[in-house]
Formats: sequence, C-alpha cells, structure tokens
Amino acid sequence: MSENGFNVVVKDDTERDALRDQYDVPLEIQSCHTAIVDGYVIEGHVPVTEINRLLAERPDIVGLAVIGMPVGSPGMEDESQPQQPFEVMAFDKDGDMEVYASYP
Repeated sequence: MSENGFNVVVKDDTERDALRDQYDVPLEIQSCHTAIVDGYVIEGHVPVTEINRLLAERPDIVGLAVIGMPVGSPGMEDESQPQQPFEVMAFDKDGDMEVYASYP
C-alpha cells in the first residue's frame, strides 16, 4: 500500500476482531489483513486499482474484500504457479455482498 502512495500505520493484530465487529465485516469474507482507507474497510488482498476506484466513486458500502489468498492477488504473486481467478467483493452494513471486480 505504501508503494502506491498510501500512508500506512500498522496496528497490533489483537485489535483486528474488534475493528471487524465495529465495521460489520461479514465472517465469511474475513481474511488475513484488515485496513481502513478513508473510512472504508479493505479486507484481504484487494488490488490497489480497486481501492483507487472505490475512493473515486465513493459508493455507499462498508468496503471491499478478496476472500482467501488467491495466487496472483496482490502480495500473493508466484511466477511458478498460474494466477487463480478471484473476485473483489463489495459489502454493506447489512452483510449484503456483490461482485465489485473480477480478475481472470
């Protein structure tokens, strides 16, 4: 994230569950990383392209998530393995989700 111009502040992992509860992050999309970017939750390995789109469009959602750790998603690149398709999910305060972007 910092390589893409974001100011990153790392906080103790023990606060992550409380943060997820505060922002109503559905259990089924919780992942290994949680970030708050300008009031939106970013859960997991979400491409910076989608974060920038989110900040430009400012939809009425809680945030974005990539479920799991698919090969080829940011931070999960592995040239010895083919990229796995994955979806970036948008979610709202009621836990409703929809596909925000798809990656082949």
